[in-house]
Amino acid sequence: MSSLTEDAVERLGRYTACDVSDALLKVGVPSAGFLADLSPYGLSGASPSGSIVIAPVSTVLFAPKGQPLSEPEPNIAPGTHWADVCEPGTVVLLKQPPGQKNAVCGGIMALRMKMLQVKGIVAAGRIRDIAELRDTGLPIWASGVSTVGVGGGSTPWATQVPIDVDGVMVTPGDIAFCDPANGVVIIPRDKLAKVLELLPKLTAADDKVKASVLAGMTVNEAFKLHRGNL
Repeated sequence: MSSLTEDAVERLGRYTACDVSDALLKVGVPSAGFLADLSPYGLSGASPSGSIVIAPVSTVLFAPKGQPLSEPEPNIAPGTHWADVCEPGTVVLLKQPPGQKNAVCGGIMALRMKMLQVKGIVAAGRIRDIAELRDTGLPIWASGVSTVGVGGGSTPWATQVPIDVDGVMVTPGDIAFCDPANGVVIIPRDKLAKVLELLPKLTAADDKVKASVLAGMTVNEAFKLHRGNL
C-alpha cells in the first residue's frame, strides 16, 4: 500500500498538522494537503487531547444513486459491500457526491472497518449513528451528519481510486495525518521524504521567530531573520 515506515511515522508524530502543511506548502502541494471543513466525531478524535493518527490512505468513491459516473470504471464486485474490502492498516477516505443529505457511513460499516483493523475513517461527506461510531474507538472525521442511510442518495462506485477532495488530489498510498487538534492533512507519498527533511528546519525557525517576538522584535523582522532562507 505504501512505503511508510515505522521510523517515518515516529518522526512525523513529533509535529502537528499545521507543521506538516507548512512543509507541503513549501513543496507546492495544492492547499498544503489540508482537507477543509471536517470535524472529528469518533472517540479517539473527539477532543484535542486525542492521539494523532498517521497511516496510508485507502479510498472509496460514491456516485449519485441512479447516475453512473463517466470515470473511473466501477470496480466493486456485485454482491460485495464496500466495507468488506477496506484495506487493513489504512485511513479509509470516503468521497460522497456534493450536496447530498444522506450519510455514506454508519455504525455497521464503521464496526466492520474496525474488525478489519483500519486506522481511521475520513468522510468527505456525511456520517450517521454517532454513538455507535464512537463505540468503535476509531478516529472518525466527516463533513457533517445525517439520519439517512447510504441508500437514500449514494451508490458505492469504486475503491482504491484517486479522489479529488476540494482540489486536494488523494491517491491510495498517500499518507493521512489526522490531528484532532488541528485537522486532517494528506501527504503525497512522493513528497514524504522532502516533508521529513523540511519539518525540523521549519519548526526550528518558528521557535526562533517566537523567541525574537517575545524579545520585542516585530513579526516582519523575525520572519526575515529566521525564515528568510527557507
